[in-house]
Amino acid sequence: MEEAKKVAIQNIVDREIKRFADSYKTRFTKEVDKPDGVINSKKNNCFVAELGKEFMFYSAFVRSFDSSFGKVLERIGNEVAKLSYDVLGNIDSFLLPQQSQHMDYIILEYEKHRKPKVSDYCDFVCMIPEDTRSFQKSHVTDHYFYNKDKKEHYLIELKAGGDLDNKKAKTEKLALLQEYFILKNSLKDRNDEKIKLYFGTAYNKYGENSEWRQERVKQFFAEEELLIGKDYWNFVCDDPEGFNIVFEQYRKSAEYIKTVLECIKELYF
Repeated sequence: MEEAKKVAIQNIVDREIKRFADSYKTRFTKEVDKPDGVINSKKNNCFVAELGKEFMFYSAFVRSFDSSFGKVLERIGNEVAKLSYDVLGNIDSFLLPQQSQHMDYIILEYEKHRKPKVSDYCDFVCMIPEDTRSFQKSHVTDHYFYNKDKKEHYLIELKAGGDLDNKKAKTEKLALLQEYFILKNSLKDRNDEKIKLYFGTAYNKYGENSEWRQERVKQFFAEEELLIGKDYWNFVCDDPEGFNIVFEQYRKSAEYIKTVLECIKELYF
């Protein structure tokens, strides 16, 4: 990786982690005297409060932290992706009834435990009417990247750990399929453009060098549609060393969070 790009990635990680730490300090400082604050409200749970201040503090703080931190990792991924891709917004085009029916058919087959394949949707072709105005559709997407050189579009659904139940995994795949067909229709006159769908996670909950065994997600996503942990970071960095660069900088920048945590503890003890 070029040194300039490496430094840019490090700066993004450092900036976003510091911003997150600062916002957390501000939030919990304001809540210290509020009875309904995240931590103080735990005192109302007599069963938790009986276990002591330290347990009460961490049980409240960690739950809040875990939820907020996932959004920070998403933001870092999108900011880093801007160094290698065009990061685009919502998709506006049309969606035909035949395509919607095919999506439902695909999902139904997956629920019967048919193994997912990319060809299930990319090989589907239907006749496009001359007038598509009545089928206009817009889809909000948080992770839509475009590689100009390869002429490839990437639609990604990112979850911090990827721990979804069957219903949620089904919903996420259906949403990606809708994005796929709407985007495909918008590119109907650009036959050399490709679209790829991915389900990504910011980390591998089983360990970065271990097999990812989230079978409820795998029921709806093919192996080649998965970007798990370091594979996701390597992808957004467009470099095989992407994860290592991101995580090594995080190790350093995490000191911001540790310092803020100590400050917050002093306020509540």
